Amino acid sequence: MQIFQGQVRFGIHSGQQNSSYADYLDLWRSVEELGFDWASVFDHFLPIQSDPEGPCFDGLTLLSAMAAHTSRIRCGILVVGNTYRNPAVLANIATTIDHVSGGRLELGVGAGWYQMEHDQYDVPFYTTGRRIRMLGEAARILKGLWTDHRTTFKGRYYNIADALCEPKPVQQPSIPLWVGGSGEQLTLRVVAESADGWNTFMIPQEAYQHKLDRLAEHCRDVGRDPADIRKSLVIQALVGETEAEVQDRLKERGGQRMAQGRAGLVGTPEQCAEQLLPYLKLGVGDFLIGARAPADMRTLELVAKQVAPIVKEQGARILAEA
Repeated sequence: MQIFQGQVRFGIHSGQQNSSYADYLDLWRSVEELGFDWASVFDHFLPIQSDPEGPCFDGLTLLSAMAAHTSRIRCGILVVGNTYRNPAVLANIATTIDHVSGGRLELGVGAGWYQMEHDQYDVPFYTTGRRIRMLGEAARILKGLWTDHRTTFKGRYYNIADALCEPKPVQQPSIPLWVGGSGEQLTLRVVAESADGWNTFMIPQEAYQHKLDRLAEHCRDVGRDPADIRKSLVIQALVGETEAEVQDRLKERGGQRMAQGRAGLVGTPEQCAEQLLPYLKLGVGDFLIGARAPADMRTLELVAKQVAPIVKEQGARILAEA
């Protein structure tokens, strides 16, 4: 299934930590009004990269509420921790949200990584390899339950027998399934086998090209065209209308790095668009701006009104020439 083929989309990725429900809903309504194409929550029960005793809403139930209170924007979660729920239960939850949203859900799944959550809630925290292998089985179960009337699956970690998931999703043939992560041996194999889209964080171009090469190898092994897999990047960004504004805003942040060990987007709208174009040429179709509370609304406004139009125009040209 090729999802949104030929489209370049911009969105936000906003983990729902350290925020009130009212403020979070206001953020989603604001980015929908700004013209963003999609927004996503994350799947954590404790704040990450922050004080773990702070507030953090459940991702899936909050996503259903956001879907009910918006009308156009795509509603995503990046990514569900597979260890937290049986995949058959997740399939039913996702189907419900797809109906609540009128067919706007984009479901991301990952292996799960936050050990503190597992320890506090007594969720088994298996080895990395086992968690990713479990993810591979879960992805197959999700697709089966969304597309087949009854699904039987006998795996190493999961078994379901003649299982129903009704009604089916609004979206046909199924809900777009994203797999998040960047592990080259196991995670990208799951992407090649089952994903409609691959999500990861923005990294330098050479490193990202290396990941794409590994993904292409896995796709070749399973008989799939890597171009059929949509690519998205989560990006930490700081945008100012002028270079002077950019410098002032950087000083306000104390000159902190945009993202430890990752590429960040910093500059004027024209400069930021120029930084994104190489990734567009590498096949990235979705650019998601990190927007945890307190969200940088100035950056979001400039991305929506000035950066996105440039990149989308260039994307249309690249696709026309392809």
